[in-house]
Amino acid sequence: MSVLTEEATGAVGTSDGATGYGLTRYLVVRFLLIIPTVLVLVSVVFFLMRVSGDPITTAFGDRLTPAQLQVKLHQAGYDRPLLTQYLDYLRSLATGDFGRTATDNQAVSQVLRTYGAATVELAGYAMLVALAVGVPLGMVAASYRDRAPDAALRLFAIVNYATPVFFLGLLLKLVFAVWLGWLPASGRAGIDVQLELQNQTSSTGLYLLDAIRSGDGSAVLDVLRHAVLPSLALGLLVAGVLLRLVRTNLIGTLSADYIEAARSRGVSRFRLVTRHATRPALIPVVTVLGLQIAGLLGGTVLTETTFEWKGLGYELAHYLTLRDYPAVQGIVALFAVVVAVTNFLVDVVAALIDPRVRY
Repeated sequence: MSVLTEEATGAVGTSDGATGYGLTRYLVVRFLLIIPTVLVLVSVVFFLMRVSGDPITTAFGDRLTPAQLQVKLHQAGYDRPLLTQYLDYLRSLATGDFGRTATDNQAVSQVLRTYGAATVELAGYAMLVALAVGVPLGMVAASYRDRAPDAALRLFAIVNYATPVFFLGLLLKLVFAVWLGWLPASGRAGIDVQLELQNQTSSTGLYLLDAIRSGDGSAVLDVLRHAVLPSLALGLLVAGVLLRLVRTNLIGTLSADYIEAARSRGVSRFRLVTRHATRPALIPVVTVLGLQIAGLLGGTVLTETTFEWKGLGYELAHYLTLRDYPAVQGIVALFAVVVAVTNFLVDVVAALIDPRVRY
């Protein structure tokens, strides 16, 4: 009896050890993939920006003599071999030095700190909209599979995903800001509220959080009203993806044996969907959410420009028109790090929820 117990204990220990080793190996590999992901993205942006021309010539080409222009190019280092510029850029990034903007001589790190909070806030709002719209509507579509509500919701998802975010933003502004006058058309807050929040001591840059900390209810309401339209424009883009994904996975889960057994016992459709089938069906959604972060960050460029939401997307569009290498490269590098780290965290959550993804 003791021999059997020892053998069983040893088997269990081996299994637990293998599981722990598999999880550790999986997480280490996924973490190390952050480095090449970021490297590829920043490298592509570096070389594409060089192909488009240098910012010195763009800004001063028609106002300086060729000799003066050459002096400025030399001072900025743009006359050096391309490979030398690239290696110097990678070395600077490795030390956390993003350089200075070519057009207004600001530290790029300061630009990231100043405008990063606005983009984080908008992305957070948009993700809340996407979850609040996409997940429940996906559950409704699955519950009424191949019937009128399902067809209407699938069409809604396709239209959402296919509509350009700037067009949807302009449409929302036209209807709710111009025609109905219910919501403000642009900005993160009214002028008075912005000045109040920016002059706060220890301001976080997150207007909603700062407004709540100030205890000013009118400021909180003003910030939320300004956030509605850009959040809808960006969030509905992701909501269409989530709706279709939740519907597909929930339909698959509803055909499982244990769901059929519950249905035969007289469990209601509502309880089947909300209590028995939803959690397994949402596991793939967790993984896809990480991929949608990249879509949200890309969408912030057009959304922030459309609504004059002064965040990193707005600044990126501004510096792109000026061909400001250091500014564009710094913003894209930050976006790359955020996307890569977010995907890693999603992989961690997925591995903890479903052990099958570890192998």
